[in-house]
Amino acid sequence: MKKELIQLTFQVNKTEQLLRDAIRQYGISKKALTSIKYEGGKITVNGEEKTVRHRLDLGDKVQITFPPEKKSAGLIPQQVEFPILMEDDHLLILTKDAGVSTIPSREHPTGTMANYIAGYMEKSGLSSTVHIVTRLDKNTSGIICVAKHRHAHHLLSEMQKSGQISRTYEAIVHGHIQREEFVIDAPIGRKNGSIIERIIDSDGKQAKTSVQVLSRFEEHGEKLTHVRLQLHTGRTHQIRVHMMSIDHPLIGDDLYGGDLQLIDRQALHARELTLLHPFTKENIHLVAPFPDDMNALIPTNYS
Repeated sequence: MKKELIQLTFQVNKTEQLLRDAIRQYGISKKALTSIKYEGGKITVNGEEKTVRHRLDLGDKVQITFPPEKKSAGLIPQQVEFPILMEDDHLLILTKDAGVSTIPSREHPTGTMANYIAGYMEKSGLSSTVHIVTRLDKNTSGIICVAKHRHAHHLLSEMQKSGQISRTYEAIVHGHIQREEFVIDAPIGRKNGSIIERIIDSDGKQAKTSVQVLSRFEEHGEKLTHVRLQLHTGRTHQIRVHMMSIDHPLIGDDLYGGDLQLIDRQALHARELTLLHPFTKENIHLVAPFPDDMNALIPTNYS
């Protein structure tokens, strides 16, 4: 199958503008331009290849063809279907089930979302590798954002660093939280002697999470709270550590003080994703369906 190259097309809306200046508006760096020029991409104006010094006229159609990308070494494509919330030439936003890792490891080289996405791109004929922007823990369900090419990945990564991508989670935690809304602002670091576990650590990295109570209820005599959480930073296990730090660990999260009596995984779901599309400048707001295992614990019907 012939590989389909990723393209970016836009119309010039200014007069007396150099091509390189118009391109910069889309965040394309000198390094990216060099890659386009020497690695199989091209830039055309009204269908003709031009150098970046070309002077544009109002209404000119510019098309950037990104060079083909090599598949990540060792990533095995697998043809496994997954729910897609949104897709265009630059983004692929999907949902992940609990129990599925985001990326492969040496011990588990297959059966991850990266394998499935690689298989999807191969089947679609896309000449791109897998660029996952927002990862989730294996036992966390919900939204994952994927860039379809290097340049989109670069722009989305910069947006994430500057807080321009909003991620909202929902969780079920032990106990009844008394406050309705509050913020946990506590630094997180790695626990000594562990490569996995994190702790609140004054020498750690700054971490901030907003918490909103959605409902309080009881299940099998256990007091529980359904909460909405918004990340302002992206530390490893941030929500899990922060909720443990206020004595309301996630149910099912036995690493951080929860138990497995009601659910066999941490009751955490990446519910919403909001961002400004890096190319079209469209506001994107997507909501992942609430998972059945968490929904079964909440007394009222929840969608």
